[in-house]
Amino acid sequence: MPRAEHKRLPPSSDAGALAPAQAAAAAEAAEAAAPASAITANSVVVLDYGGQYSQLIARRVRECGTFSMLLPHHVGAEQVAKLQPQGLILSGGPASVYADGAPPLDPALLGLGIPVLGICYGMQLLALELGGRVEQAEVGEFGRSQLSVGVSGRLLAHTPEEQSCWMSHRDTVYEPPPGFTGLAASTSSPVAAFESLERDIYGIQYHPEVVHTPYGQQVLANFLGDICRCDGSWSARSVIEEQVERIRTQVGDGHAICGLSGGVDSTVAALLVHRAIGDRLTCVFVDGGLMRKNEGEQVVSAFRDHFQVPLVAVDAEDRFLGALSGVSDPEQKRKLIGSEYIRVFEEEASKLKDARFLVQGTLYSDVIESGGGSGAATIKSHHNVGGLPEDLEFELVEPLRALFKDEVRAVGAELGLPERFVWRQPFPGPGLAIRIVGGEVTRERLDVLREADSILQEEIRKAGLYRDLWQSFCVLPDIRTVGVQGDERTYGTVIAIRAVTSDDAMTADWARLPYDLLEQIANRMINEIRPVGRVVLDITSKPPGTIEWE
Repeated sequence: MPRAEHKRLPPSSDAGALAPAQAAAAAEAAEAAAPASAITANSVVVLDYGGQYSQLIARRVRECGTFSMLLPHHVGAEQVAKLQPQGLILSGGPASVYADGAPPLDPALLGLGIPVLGICYGMQLLALELGGRVEQAEVGEFGRSQLSVGVSGRLLAHTPEEQSCWMSHRDTVYEPPPGFTGLAASTSSPVAAFESLERDIYGIQYHPEVVHTPYGQQVLANFLGDICRCDGSWSARSVIEEQVERIRTQVGDGHAICGLSGGVDSTVAALLVHRAIGDRLTCVFVDGGLMRKNEGEQVVSAFRDHFQVPLVAVDAEDRFLGALSGVSDPEQKRKLIGSEYIRVFEEEASKLKDARFLVQGTLYSDVIESGGGSGAATIKSHHNVGGLPEDLEFELVEPLRALFKDEVRAVGAELGLPERFVWRQPFPGPGLAIRIVGGEVTRERLDVLREADSILQEEIRKAGLYRDLWQSFCVLPDIRTVGVQGDERTYGTVIAIRAVTSDDAMTADWARLPYDLLEQIANRMINEIRPVGRVVLDITSKPPGTIEWE
């Protein structure tokens, strides 16, 4: 194969890039969300070049006790430097380094005086920039591969000479840059890892962040601990201490209002803020008629009696159903519900002294899916990210914005939350409205869906599977189906069962529920809920589907 021409692509050729102002805003948002001590002593920046595993890299870094900030690849060296990270990781990506519009590497990033690790596409960018040889191989390398380590160096220390790893690339590094040491090779990658101790730059062609690379976490630990000198002290306890201090600084002597749903996200956010400012926080629980069976009463009882946090309960069912009348489009439903919640909050806040701050349980996955934080496409607008009205009268307090769901659970456990709150399955902010698909949200449909969901949850708990599932719920599509009950023709509604397993909601697999359990659930729904005529099971994973139907 002829050697490819090493041409330099200008930054403006990246069709998927955010504008410089947006990139700077993303970096500033990361700085605001990061724990204060993490920015200066125990953090790394992960630059996202569009790889499917970019978020997973950030998670694996955190599992090593180091705070990670995921940013678009083009934020610029100046913005990265402001965050004062201990190291920099360049993610993988789907493009060829020679493709028109391929995301480029800002050479200034290599002059920040911090260690740099390139993964897959990130390694190829480093090799290309520093004078190595990168070419497109005749045969790509995808999936499990065998890795032979010739020299372990610092990056591959404490890993065996022969090991398996997960590859996903077509471009290949054939020669490392001058002054670099090739560490390992695979069947299709002559240089599958390299390093330069003098320049403190490292690269691996395979993906250490996936479970299919058994020694991947060791490689990340080598980079974070031995190379970047991160102390591994970031934890749920440190999040509590740092966020409480940040909340006190932000709110000062003001008053805050928290939109409480009863889920683990808003509950943990409320308790963090309550720990910071005490009774200057008032929680507002808005019952828009979109909750699960008996859930509203449980939330009110728990916060008033158990947590002893000031709480205002608002019955707004008629108001929300009126706003949703005739609406079937999912994005419109989300935005209407988000806007209506904010208006109720504003009305309640006007009754409170100096309530200028709105507390929300926004998570990192919410930000990513709504198109923020990493230049990602908008998958769906989360009501607390993409559904907020432009004329919002509050300053937002979002202490969980930099955390994934499992990290929020760890913080909740550290705060002393009872297990039933910590392990409550995720429930969408717009509630059951987005589980009524393709039709209008009515009181009658909500009642059918509530009863079906109640049966599902009861049977899953009885089977001892609740903690094994990330989410389990019912969907009510706008479909009628013919059936036979008691020798008579019926024309009933359809209930779809959705149950998934996941670590962080960024990816999910459909749960293999036992057939006997599914039979029991379906029989109960059809026998106990008169309008239901058919029960089906959703076996779509994420991707290509999302967890929720809307």
